[in-house]
Amino acid sequence: MNDSPLSIVHLLLTRRFAGSERHAVELANAQAEAGHDVSMILRRAGAQDRADAIASRLSPKVKTIVVGDFFAIWQARRVLKKLQPDIAHAHLSGAARALKGLRGSHTRRIATLHICYKPQQHEGLDGLIAIAPWQLQEMPADMRARSVQIDNWTLPQLPTGDAREQLRTAHGIAQDAWVFGALGRVEHSKGLDVLLAAWQRAALPADARLLIAGQGSAWQALRAQAPNNVLMPGFVSQPRDWLEAFDVFVSAARSEPFGLVLLEAMDSGLPIIASASQGARHLQAAIATPLVPIGDIDALAAALQAAYQNRPPRREYPMQQFRIDDKLAQIEAFYRR
Repeated sequence: MNDSPLSIVHLLLTRRFAGSERHAVELANAQAEAGHDVSMILRRAGAQDRADAIASRLSPKVKTIVVGDFFAIWQARRVLKKLQPDIAHAHLSGAARALKGLRGSHTRRIATLHICYKPQQHEGLDGLIAIAPWQLQEMPADMRARSVQIDNWTLPQLPTGDAREQLRTAHGIAQDAWVFGALGRVEHSKGLDVLLAAWQRAALPADARLLIAGQGSAWQALRAQAPNNVLMPGFVSQPRDWLEAFDVFVSAARSEPFGLVLLEAMDSGLPIIASASQGARHLQAAIATPLVPIGDIDALAAALQAAYQNRPPRREYPMQQFRIDDKLAQIEAFYRR
């Protein structure tokens, strides 16, 4: 491949929009804007007219190809065999499995490790993009030799002008309340049950509130355990607005491969309380606050109490290293390599 525009097909066979999906969509949009011929294969559930669907977030410059929900992996592979792009770039499990079975093509098969290296999904692909250094160490040596580590990014976004006041008013939160917030998928790996237990143990005054924005498989169980001073609105379509309504961002994750949501919290200037997940350790120099041991309810409760008492202000983080322009160039260079 020379320096001419590339034909790139991204594969994203999940059903709902969250952090990894945001990464894939922003990458496809930016590559199309840069003049490449970009398509994205989605399953039907990801292309529906729903607040948490994926297709509506793609640029008009990205061609959307929809496959059925049944046999989506097989159908995606069939599309790739027909299109024969220069690059097929998979995001998350189903998409990686589709590429693993693609044979007899000049297409280079690339996957981003949004979680971790899994031989049954990634072994034998032409190259992998790790989003954090620890992922490279989990690969066999031959795969590591044809892989690269490129940090995640976040696009700068401004909140709606009066988002903080509007959201607090709409959900019965006083404008002077001190709000701790979590944002993202409500799954076991995100440790939100630990956060809830720490919240109850911290026993903060009535003007402290906890807000958990997002949905997922653990949402119902967590909602059943949550006291009245915990707000759980489910999926939110404008996460930047909700970050504006927070005073402190909290990540209690058991596992966070990189922590795109940590970048989003940093971009909004929020002080951060974070468990020592893989991603938080990678970003600790930028976060610049001590990390809490994973799963330690007492330590997290103490951190919540300290933040309530000290009321840390919003701050400026070194975000230039987490912008897309440089990452886009690195990804294209890796494709061409």
